[in-house]
Amino acid sequence: MSHTSGNILLHFIFSTAGRRPLIKAGFRDDLFAYLGGIVREMDGTALIVNGESDHLHMLVRARPAHSAAEIVRVVKANSSRWVREKHSAGFRWQRGYGVFSVSESSAATVSAYIAGQQEHHRKQSFQEEFIAFLRKNHVEYDPKYIWD
Repeated sequence: MSHTSGNILLHFIFSTAGRRPLIKAGFRDDLFAYLGGIVREMDGTALIVNGESDHLHMLVRARPAHSAAEIVRVVKANSSRWVREKHSAGFRWQRGYGVFSVSESSAATVSAYIAGQQEHHRKQSFQEEFIAFLRKNHVEYDPKYIWD
């Protein structure tokens, strides 16, 4: 039994390669459930996973033993392999990702935001949304490197 304790909430955002609409309605729900299963295998909890055809958001309660980089690497590698084997041979995630810390007091607000993705993206593109997240969280960026 480890004596390490923590409550780490992370909001991950990443897109398909080239922001192409590769997350199809026919396997979307299964993909989101699969992503939650990967997080569970890492002893974490995916509180909510949702997105559009070209990107997704995940709010994850992570164990202190796993870094954000390790979580997203495992999630993207395993899920892209699963999609390629089961649904779409050309599926790939973008190389990069966004990750933002979330306080416990903001978890419900972030969950509601993620749940409302379909409505939200009737008004704003993924690119506009992601830039807004970077600015809101004071993340410096070079536009030529964030859209790989």
